Amino acid sequence: MASDSPIFDLYTYFRSSCSARLRIALNLRGIRYNPIFVHLLKNEQLTEQHRALNPSLSVPVLVVHQASQEDLVIPQSLAALQYLEETIPPTSPSYRPLLPKDPGLRAITQSLVSIIASDIQPVVNLRTQKWVKELGVDPTPLCRKTTDAGFTAYEALSSKVAGNFSVGDEITLADVCLVPAAWSAARFGVDIQVYPTIARVVARMEEEDAVKTAHWRNQPDTPEEFRQA
Repeated sequence: MASDSPIFDLYTYFRSSCSARLRIALNLRGIRYNPIFVHLLKNEQLTEQHRALNPSLSVPVLVVHQASQEDLVIPQSLAALQYLEETIPPTSPSYRPLLPKDPGLRAITQSLVSIIASDIQPVVNLRTQKWVKELGVDPTPLCRKTTDAGFTAYEALSSKVAGNFSVGDEITLADVCLVPAAWSAARFGVDIQVYPTIARVVARMEEEDAVKTAHWRNQPDTPEEFRQA
């Protein structure tokens, strides 16, 4: 990497699906980054140091260190994905953009991203689960129902435009967001085989080295009992 190239820090947690989106995207682009681990179950996201980076008290946070410029702190995964897409050239000649050039397919891609990020994620994330538990209720049925509803919508939309991946034959941001959502869904007892397009795309994505490396079982902060055999 050239001396004037940006240096990336990624504040991440092994089981955070939003963090996994960025791990996958960075890996796909061949961008090296420094992982900084924030253990959500130990409330490390609640420290004043982390609050200064991300007032939402969550992960991921992408910090871009740029020569002769102030550091850029991006505390939301979709904004960080968009930044990488718009500003950082891929290092691999085989890499393709994660947003289709065709305006219609780009709109479909962004709609699929929104289903994952807006319809499913806010309900199933750790913070919401904690709040539900504080009410004396098991959050698992709600997480399962929310995921099923989101996947039903994703399946219906993607099945009309899918090829090898969710939108055509190239990986898009929709796939980058879908795979971690599928990993999360498994913890709630959601069977993705019910959704044939989703199941096929997830299986295809998991063949990619960028996805294997980003898997929550393969992170440096993954506890030994959860590591990939």
